[in-house]
Amino acid sequence: MSLQRPDTKEIISKVRQIDIKTNRLVEGIISGAYLSAFKGTGIEFGDVREYNIGDDPRTIDWNVTARMNHPYVKEFIEERDLTLMIMFDISRSSEFGTARSIKKDTGIELCASLAMSAMRNNDRVGLMLATDRVEKYLPPMKGKKQAFRIIRETISHEPLHNNTDLSVPLAQLSKILKKRSIIFVISDFQDDIQRFKKPLQILKNRHDLIAVKLFDIREHVLPDIGLIELEDVETGEQILVDTGDAGFRKKYRENIELRNRELSEVMKHLEVDMIEISTSEDWIQPVLRFFSMRSGR
Repeated sequence: MSLQRPDTKEIISKVRQIDIKTNRLVEGIISGAYLSAFKGTGIEFGDVREYNIGDDPRTIDWNVTARMNHPYVKEFIEERDLTLMIMFDISRSSEFGTARSIKKDTGIELCASLAMSAMRNNDRVGLMLATDRVEKYLPPMKGKKQAFRIIRETISHEPLHNNTDLSVPLAQLSKILKKRSIIFVISDFQDDIQRFKKPLQILKNRHDLIAVKLFDIREHVLPDIGLIELEDVETGEQILVDTGDAGFRKKYRENIELRNRELSEVMKHLEVDMIEISTSEDWIQPVLRFFSMRSGR
């Protein structure tokens, strides 16, 4: 399933639709879960209050205590000062989907929700759109204008290239991001794993890296519908296969499972958290489960 470039009216309409949907989600549960999952970089002094039984004695403010002739403790607030970077793979394979949505549309909604959550928590947020190169880069900034720009770019940007090479944008992020950041890499990861493993590791060593794998069930399991023509959406290469052949379907499934295991093992080895989202399900639940898991650490 491929997309046609939307005109200006369609873009504006879709931005509004995404804004309405993600705003409702962010106001409800996403923003709070995001806040709990990603803590600030430190703490700063907030105020003092009277000491209560159970307070940590180390927080006693001895100067105020001496003046008031009664124990007072210091209160601290979280200093967030967070930077969120979203790297979104918009190569041609993202335009595939046979269930509720195509992978790209799922990714767009996720990008929008992350951007809106960052905005509501006064965090900086940036965007990198990627294929086998960097297609678009928005430096991290705060504010509603930045969040809307991110939504607009994910919807309106037409990729100049079809193929995937995650090593290029990952390496570019390592050069660009000087300050420790939270990085969401949203992709179907249909790329040579060994090619992007090293730049992924370099990025992970300096930043908090989360991989979001988008997939469609038909990329894992072929239906038994006889002769069909399969096409590589990135290269355009076509091949005629017999899906009625149980042996072929089994071999296809085994190859996919082998590749998925390899990807999971690489992420586990590098200690990169991975969220897996199917086009046949609501993306919100896997993301909330991840936020809950991160909060519990």
